[in-house]
Amino acid sequence: MFVVVGVSGGIAAYKTVHLVRALVTNGHEVHVIPTEDALRFVGTTTWEAVSRHPVTTSVHDDVAEVRHVALGTRADLVVVAPATANTLAKMAAGMADNLLGVTLLATTAPVLVAPAMHTAMWEHPATAANIAVLRGRGVHIVGPADGPLTGGDSGPGRMSEPEEILAAALALVPTRTDLAGLTVAVSTGGTREPIDPVRFLGNRSSGRQGVEVALAAADRGAQVRLVAAHVDDGVLSAVAHHPRIGLERVSTAGDLRTAMHAAAADADVAVMVAAVADFRVDAVSDEKIRKEDGDGTATLRLVANPDILAELVAARGEAQTIVGFAAETATEDAELLDRGRRKRARKGVDLLAVNRVDWARGFEAAENAVVVIDDADDVVTEVSGSKRAVADALWDAVLAHRAR
Repeated sequence: MFVVVGVSGGIAAYKTVHLVRALVTNGHEVHVIPTEDALRFVGTTTWEAVSRHPVTTSVHDDVAEVRHVALGTRADLVVVAPATANTLAKMAAGMADNLLGVTLLATTAPVLVAPAMHTAMWEHPATAANIAVLRGRGVHIVGPADGPLTGGDSGPGRMSEPEEILAAALALVPTRTDLAGLTVAVSTGGTREPIDPVRFLGNRSSGRQGVEVALAAADRGAQVRLVAAHVDDGVLSAVAHHPRIGLERVSTAGDLRTAMHAAAADADVAVMVAAVADFRVDAVSDEKIRKEDGDGTATLRLVANPDILAELVAARGEAQTIVGFAAETATEDAELLDRGRRKRARKGVDLLAVNRVDWARGFEAAENAVVVIDDADDVVTEVSGSKRAVADALWDAVLAHRAR
């Protein structure tokens, strides 16, 4: 998707850097158009680095290519963040005294603005009238939020967080709608099995791959129920405001088991991405286990957790597709495939995404590489790259399997 991000002159421009990065990470082509005042807060070099495209504020650059019109006509989506009171007034009046103004007049794409200003300015009748005019023209508004403002004041006028703007933006232009009409259940994150009130058994899963699987499905039109165990800070922010994603937080494998059975009961597709602990402590201590209370050693008796994926397969509904993930430490490709095929047979899933993990790959990494095996033990997809790219390739494999 071709996305234009306009940035006007407000301190909240630093948040827009994160928005642009998220759009690029999700595979979109992003062109940033800052105003001259915006460059006082975040410079050209930063915008070019995060967007991976040249940045200008002038209508006189690239005149031969008619850049000042081309950006607007090529755009699939235009986002203005932050949108100051001045920029909103110019938009309402149809002014085109800079590249951003020209682009907004030249585009027929959906336009989303994220206002950011002091509360007094936001509540002024002129701003309210400008917002009403823009809404009447079909411009979409996200925020502003109510919270701390620059200078120590607090109130409505704070720009929405990048994750909320991203969710609102992507919901306006679903790039693909091939999952529309489907309900999917997705699990993510790592379960935590308590040892005592202080400690737990866990794993290194960030939860990012499962979140990307959920986002990809929702962006392609599906209704998603996301069951999330422990995830890294900030990972869930992109789904928290997505209109087609319902989120449930859990902790232990037992909690996840209950939630996934409920989420998958009438789902068309269930995808188990969560890193579920194979074992839990047999007897959880009600008090903190202390070194001084023993002889310097401690013994934990572990018992196996239920096999949630196999249970979902056993309880599957008619025409339901079940997808599993397998993280393996195999060093050779042949060994990785062999382990994946044996696991797919044990679980009985329709598709199994197998990925190699070690100290640097798979967990806690921005990228991933998976091999997808179907119920005939054939490799149907191999993909590497961003976790969003992996998620989209997985959904392509799901659709192909369901078509067969």
